[in-house]
Amino acid sequence: MSKRVVITGGTRGIGNGLAREFLKRECQVTITGRSESSVAAAVTELGGYYGEGRVAGSVCHVTDSSQLQGVWDVASEKFGGVDVWINNAGMSIERKPLWKQSDEAIEAVVGTNITGALLASKVAITNMLDQGHGQLWNTEGFGSDGATQAGMAAYGSTKRAVRYMQKALRKDTADTPVQICTLSPGIVVTDLLVGDYDLTSEQWEKAKKIFNILGDDVHTVTPWLADQVLAADTSGARIAWLTRRKASRRFMTAAFNKRDLFAEVDGA
Repeated sequence: MSKRVVITGGTRGIGNGLAREFLKRECQVTITGRSESSVAAAVTELGGYYGEGRVAGSVCHVTDSSQLQGVWDVASEKFGGVDVWINNAGMSIERKPLWKQSDEAIEAVVGTNITGALLASKVAITNMLDQGHGQLWNTEGFGSDGATQAGMAAYGSTKRAVRYMQKALRKDTADTPVQICTLSPGIVVTDLLVGDYDLTSEQWEKAKKIFNILGDDVHTVTPWLADQVLAADTSGARIAWLTRRKASRRFMTAAFNKRDLFAEVDGA
């Protein structure tokens, strides 16, 4: 089913993978990025594959409400509106104790993952109410379910907040035509994941073993996610790639399914 989709943080990683899959399914897609060059390059590449008339881009820092409104305006001008808005833009932070992280890094991850998600949700919902319909998706990550891990205080806190935000937004929009939905892509090999680690450290070697069991490539995960998003038609829908059952099955069969998702990273 063709829909008009906005994806924040759509120039690379999961966001870019989702953009490709929605375009393959005849959707019209607007992506955002933080620089003109990254947005222009992504739009040119996607347009070359899937048609220039079905993809648009907008430079946007998600902590800026006026730029977020600009994204909606670009999508509305080119495609006539927005059916699905996905808050995918996110930041991570180097894995180390909180007191060893810089104030600037903490402010950046909180600003993007919490403030950005709140402001983008506000802009999307406001415009969807005026439009008369729409689906808003926010993206979960490590910590959303209450899991904790050393070195993850800042990032995990932001993702735990996303789950609360989703519950609250569903109550706020209960009597409206806006649907609030949640995307949980699991462990996906992207710059965001790898960038947390010192790739020469023992910590990375240990983490890599787990990621090779539970993780997946962008192009494995995003086709399924796109199909599920397009099929969803109720507020409160939650799409999760890495379920507990799937994780348990992978651990049980890990000895027979040797994978190396990081061959290119380690060989760089």
